[in-house]
Amino acid sequence: MSKSNRPTQEFLESSRRLWLKRVGSVASIIAFPAMVKEALAEAPSTLNAIPRIALVIGNAKYRDAPLKNPINDAQSISNELQKVGFKVTMQLDAGRVTLVDAIEKFSAELAKSRGVGMFYYAGHGAQLGWRNYLIPVDAEIDKLEDMKTKTVDLSSLLGGISKAANPMNVIILDACRDNPFGTRVPTEQKGLSQFDAPPGSLIAYATAPGNTAADGNGSNGLFTENLLREIRVPDAKIEDVLKRVRLGVRRSSQGAQIPWETTSLEEDFYFLPPASIKKKSEAELDRQYTEQKKEWDKLKDSKNVDDFYAFLNKYPSGFITEQATYQIEQLQKAKISLQAGKNAVAQKYGEKRFRVGDTFIGRTTDGLTGKLISETFNKVEKIENGLVYINNKSKDGKYVIRTIDGGLVRTGGVQGPVIFDPPRTDMPGDILEVGKRWTSRNTVTLETSKESFDEQVSIGIVAYEEVEVPFGRFWAYKFEVKRRGFTRTFWAEPGWGIELKSITTNTNRGYKTIWELVSRTRGKDIS
Repeated sequence: MSKSNRPTQEFLESSRRLWLKRVGSVASIIAFPAMVKEALAEAPSTLNAIPRIALVIGNAKYRDAPLKNPINDAQSISNELQKVGFKVTMQLDAGRVTLVDAIEKFSAELAKSRGVGMFYYAGHGAQLGWRNYLIPVDAEIDKLEDMKTKTVDLSSLLGGISKAANPMNVIILDACRDNPFGTRVPTEQKGLSQFDAPPGSLIAYATAPGNTAADGNGSNGLFTENLLREIRVPDAKIEDVLKRVRLGVRRSSQGAQIPWETTSLEEDFYFLPPASIKKKSEAELDRQYTEQKKEWDKLKDSKNVDDFYAFLNKYPSGFITEQATYQIEQLQKAKISLQAGKNAVAQKYGEKRFRVGDTFIGRTTDGLTGKLISETFNKVEKIENGLVYINNKSKDGKYVIRTIDGGLVRTGGVQGPVIFDPPRTDMPGDILEVGKRWTSRNTVTLETSKESFDEQVSIGIVAYEEVEVPFGRFWAYKFEVKRRGFTRTFWAEPGWGIELKSITTNTNRGYKTIWELVSRTRGKDIS
């Protein structure tokens, strides 16, 4: 969220007091449990103490492709949002005029209240030329170009709430059903296209870009059915809510539908906030890590995918999430293909990031003086039992060891070889997406002295951009890795386990190094 969009502290405090008074005056109208009211009053997070405004749309009565569940979905979501303090406006089977008017009023109310905004849409949606369109029930589409004038461009919604300058917005789109126009007009591409979240917002899709979502066999769509359950969980951050939704949908569909989120949120938001939100002490972090690692050590070699689903449901933002995510992908392959991006590159779930024979040559320079420090060589010599053995011509003659998804098991160090348990995951165990953040904690052992300690780093994917290195110019994801006194920024492509470029800064030791890829060759896929 840009600083210009941040309300002043005085405004937030006054809004909080006004909201609490308002809640008390309408308690007989809005289903607002005492526990939620009390939690909102005590929780120090500004996002959890200001007005909550929601616009919920459910469209089902389409001429060519009617849907079963959007009306139920919209009504169920409205009820749940009211229970957690949202003032909800709901529109069912909305035509274009009604939909546009509702969005304009929603944006105006957000601008006036400066509250948290929630937009939920269940119904048909489609993409054209990398733009996403919400389809009113009265839209008569005879050709794809009609979407520009007879539907509602998602960008108009995002533009309206951006002008509102409220602290946070959540956009949830259960709008990826198949065949939105029946068989009369074939769509350019299935589902919706990828669209990164604007500052201070989170966009959640019922399924990944270029894919379709199930309307559901029960009274709700598969995505919304899981969302309804997770909204009710106390003390869960919105990111954890959506991570559990993703797990639930993926598990139920056996990998045929996998929700997708993109976020730029900087502050935690809770549907049901805890009574108090305190920064965890080092002792508490140590205790949580010890607990999680103990459970992980028991199941890490399991061949039962349900073990890893259970682990991630218990610790959706834990210290070992990416390793567990990777195990799910290995044991239950995704059954979807991602839409290629504007640069014509498509990611693949479960894609191996290393192959036998992969060779990477790079150079390291001093970031302060520009002088060449060293040239590096890495070649994948073998892959066994999910581990990648990389010859880097080290003095001790031993391998750098990584996991197939790029996790670091063994590497060299100033004090000799270093072992990471569990493997350190600077790259996620599944798909790269802007806004993805996680915390990795590992037990680090110095192989020579046997000294060990715990190390924690925070990792985020902050951009998708072009980067130039001696090997060429590439579109890549930009990562930021941070720990005390240490920052590493690197750029990586999907499908490769070694990055294109990395910049490492250590303020404790006063140095900055830059590693760049000079050349690489792809080995053989012997799977």
